[in-house]
Amino acid sequence: MSTAPPDGAAATPRVRANPWRRLVRAARPRATRAQVLAGLLCAALGFGVVVQVRQTDTAGLEDLRENELVRILDDTTERSDRLGEEVRQLQAARDELTAGSDSAEAAARAARSRADSYGLLAGTLPARGPGITATVTDPAGAVSAAQLLQTVQELRDAGAEALQIGATRVVASTAFLDAAAAADGGVVVDGRLEQPPYVVRAVGDPPTMATALDIPGGVRETLRQLGAQLAVTTSQDVAITALHAVSAPQYARPASPAPEQAPPQ
Repeated sequence: MSTAPPDGAAATPRVRANPWRRLVRAARPRATRAQVLAGLLCAALGFGVVVQVRQTDTAGLEDLRENELVRILDDTTERSDRLGEEVRQLQAARDELTAGSDSAEAAARAARSRADSYGLLAGTLPARGPGITATVTDPAGAVSAAQLLQTVQELRDAGAEALQIGATRVVASTAFLDAAAAADGGVVVDGRLEQPPYVVRAVGDPPTMATALDIPGGVRETLRQLGAQLAVTTSQDVAITALHAVSAPQYARPASPAPEQAPPQ
């Protein structure tokens, strides 16, 4: 049964809604109070992280005094000059090897020099030259292997070419372990027990190495916090007499040179 509109009244046409418009309206994100709060917290967290990173990057230098900044700058300049000198020496050796007539003799000299350098790095040759002697006194027995390793790393970064702790030669493979069983404390360096006072000898540029040990927050400050003292003396004649015993490889053998191939005909 249908109800007809009253006489004189116009029928109102029904408008069909656009299905795409309804779909877009349903998929439109609606911001709730929880979502707004989460967004604000994320923004605040990101801002805090950025501020902390910037403060971390600059706090290391902003808190230093003027003389400390000058010392760090001098150390950096000396390292740059030393690397530049090494570059010039390598370039001169290259030019000498490629000169022509005396190339064989130059190659022999370069090989001997390289063998001496490798012997010093491997600790199989004694060393002598300008350097420093660092003595660590440890009355409380609080100095551990970590502090001696830090001292060695600082000296290597400062250009130390040969190192010796007590009667032990320090090379790239030297291991540092705490001697827990020793009554008077000590550190085991490459299997040898070294006890305080620790005497570290290093051959290299004396001012650069001495400065490296005095950098704020470095070796001297770390030792002072442990109740130990560091005394550094520079000299133009420091002798490194301890040698590192090189063990024979168990599996490796020198490879025979590959046969030369005949040029194609």
